[in-house]
Amino acid sequence: MSTSDNLPKCPVCQEDMTYPDGENFVCAQCGHEWPMAAVTEEAEAGLIVKDANGNLLADGDTVTLIKDLKVKGIRLVPGDHEVDCKTEAGNMLLKACFLKKA
Repeated sequence: MSTSDNLPKCPVCQEDMTYPDGENFVCAQCGHEWPMAAVTEEAEAGLIVKDANGNLLADGDTVTLIKDLKVKGIRLVPGDHEVDCKTEAGNMLLKACFLKKA
């Protein structure tokens, strides 16, 4: 959140040049708009998730991986995240569409 106005940074360009416009936040830098309700609902639900740089994440945000994960010891499981694996960061469930066989 921006310290000056307590407004979230833009989820697209990460600039803190956001302003409220009706029921949306708007970024003056890149023009991206996103609903205030998404940020408010997540905060009310106690679901506050931040990225590696400390920026608040909201449902529907576009994100990128910050580094490669070395995955070993995979196990296929039923469900939406069909690969159970071990990484340097610990055990994880991943979607197969984000993996490439080595």
